[in-house]
Amino acid sequence: MQRTFAIIKPDAVAAGHQGGIIAKIQESGLRVVALKSLRLSKAQAEGFYAVHSARPFFNSLVAFMTQGPVVAMILEGDNAILRWRDLMGPTDATKAPKNTLRGTYGTSIEANATHGSDAPDTAAYEIGFFFNGLELAGL
Repeated sequence: MQRTFAIIKPDAVAAGHQGGIIAKIQESGLRVVALKSLRLSKAQAEGFYAVHSARPFFNSLVAFMTQGPVVAMILEGDNAILRWRDLMGPTDATKAPKNTLRGTYGTSIEANATHGSDAPDTAAYEIGFFFNGLELAGL
């Protein structure tokens, strides 16, 4: 059993797609073991995306991720990281197949509805960034 981290981004939350996205997650056989809605501050978004701080899109990404609430989740299942990434589809929503979350709910490379961890170490870091020890106790 593997865990991964997922975000429903501000564009999808503003459009009211969080229910549809969560339904697709559950239909895929992944289990939502933790979930919360929050609004990232600029400092939190900068910290979360620090790995991209030297990239030209960093400031735009931070501004986008702070424009409204997000839904942070921990997903669990066999091969959860790969399964979640397959369900999301490619980063660029305009190139994502329509049967993926980004193809269904995203509109661009930035406003692509969802985020997901790309490896076990990234998942561990991202889960710890968004969920504290008390929230993780007993999961």
